[in-house]
Amino acid sequence: MIKKLLAVLCFVGASSAFAQQNNSSPYSFYGLGDTKFKGTAENRSMGSIGVLTDSIHLNLQNPATYGRLKFANLAVGATSTKTKLQTETENSTAGRTSVDYIALALPFKKFGLAFGLMPYTSVGYRIQNTTEPYADDYRRNRYFEGTGGLNKVFSGFSYNLSSSFSLGAEFNYYFGKITTKSKVSINMAEYALQYDTRETNLSDYNGVTFNFGAYYQKLVNKKYTWTASAVFSPETSLNSVTNREISTVILTSSGVEQAADTYSKRLDAVNVKMPSKMSAGAGFGEMRKWVAGLEYTYTGSSVLQNRFDGITDVKFENSYRVALGGYYIPKFYSFTSYLSRVTYRGGLRYETTGMVINNQSIKDMGVSLGVGLPLAGIGGNSLNLGVEYGRRGTKNAGVMQENYFSLFVGFSLNDRWFVKRKFE
Repeated sequence: MIKKLLAVLCFVGASSAFAQQNNSSPYSFYGLGDTKFKGTAENRSMGSIGVLTDSIHLNLQNPATYGRLKFANLAVGATSTKTKLQTETENSTAGRTSVDYIALALPFKKFGLAFGLMPYTSVGYRIQNTTEPYADDYRRNRYFEGTGGLNKVFSGFSYNLSSSFSLGAEFNYYFGKITTKSKVSINMAEYALQYDTRETNLSDYNGVTFNFGAYYQKLVNKKYTWTASAVFSPETSLNSVTNREISTVILTSSGVEQAADTYSKRLDAVNVKMPSKMSAGAGFGEMRKWVAGLEYTYTGSSVLQNRFDGITDVKFENSYRVALGGYYIPKFYSFTSYLSRVTYRGGLRYETTGMVINNQSIKDMGVSLGVGLPLAGIGGNSLNLGVEYGRRGTKNAGVMQENYFSLFVGFSLNDRWFVKRKFE
């Protein structure tokens, strides 16, 4: 297990070098940025559903499932995404790579513990807006840039009330920084003004939330298994403090911005609301053979707010997600065919993001496929690969459409811990 831990830590260390900028979407301009998917590569390959679980894969979407693991489980995942951005008149491409999660779960007789780290939101955009010349023949150029996001440290506990029913709770601590810059330059017909105006905001966020989960699993006709899952997160708030810096800047011959005059101010602390969220789903199938599930998630995202004053073309509404997915294993106990022991996964999802831009409700839909490749060792160690193709937004009413393709990978490594030796 030590070698496995070292290998995963090396993987995380290499990935974190480029995980600081893990978003490239103009939609992250709004609210607290893009909300990241909370789940493993296995869940994401099945349309993002969290209702399907087993005894060898960690399910990060419902804390009630932690105690159903047979072995200590270490899970790590990362994603690389390519996006095509389109409006009615223009298009461009962008890419990003990030670490999605690192988590460790420890099962005991009737309960389980899990803890880990994952990103919660990400901000990454560069936007330029140029106005048409006015009557006195000057043009205003505005530049917007944002980086950062929020991370989440979590610790969860579950207890098996019976062989069929489990309850769980999870503590989440959010923290992170978001940096935004905006710059205005004015070009006249005969000359450009020497100095531009730049505003920089550095916001620090922190706060605590809780999740509560329930999970039920029942054997039907001694062959099939029916599962049901429910998770609830109450509305809460984060603390936010912003330092603002307003400068007049000049661009040097080497292309570096140099501040000529700067004014700094620490803004009053504010509370940023985090929406309530609840999900419920059910699954049915033959364990270690095939299972299919359906899940519905509702988020009270109408309480979200923009980070900037004066934004009038965007509002927030309550959102939902519907997901369908499952897996198939040809022959779980095959000793002669490796491909028969591979887990084949697939899923579909449709969701409203909660953003309404220019009276257009921003929707996101995607289809995903994946495989779970068995690795050597006890307890069903696996390398999980998946792809997802999706579309978010629309090209209507001056809004942007994103067509994205994601490749994600996850490791699920198991080992026996806390076993008393019978022989020395």
